[in-house]
Amino acid sequence: MKNKIWFGPILLLAATLLTACAEENKTENTEETTHHAGMDHSSTGEIPEGLKNADNPTYKVGSRAIIEGDHMEGMRGAEATIAGAYDTVAYVVSYTPTNGGEVVEDHKWVIQEEIEGAKEEPLEPGTEVTLKADHMEGMEEATATIESAEETTVYMVDYKTDSGKHVVNHKWVTESELSPK
Repeated sequence: MKNKIWFGPILLLAATLLTACAEENKTENTEETTHHAGMDHSSTGEIPEGLKNADNPTYKVGSRAIIEGDHMEGMRGAEATIAGAYDTVAYVVSYTPTNGGEVVEDHKWVIQEEIEGAKEEPLEPGTEVTLKADHMEGMEEATATIESAEETTVYMVDYKTDSGKHVVNHKWVTESELSPK
């Protein structure tokens, strides 16, 4: 009879602890799950048609820099090796994935050359576009809304996340998201 008396409170305590741990993990991973589920940090390194190398980038190909951006889990503070530098327009976009997922808001970054029919001039916030980018599942051919635009140098970078994952040819990090090593 003694063992049965203790079993209930122990079971209740275990359930409470498991629930608390699950909620903490859920809170910590909300950004990654919501905005970047299905994101492939690495890429083949293939660049979009029409994208031109930067004439005089702050960070030269092969040099190292520190990533200040945090739009991907494990990115902030990582040491990056510059794999490519290109002058273009970088956009923050919101879109509904073609695979039926939830709306992705304020995705960083899609560049001018990854937008169907984009000309040389930057697109205005509020413009509806079709994406050619395939950084995330359901992104390619998705209808998107331009949230903001920034004429800048974008970089393709190699880096190692704080969890030890090697990322190769990540697209894209803007000039303002890098600092000297």
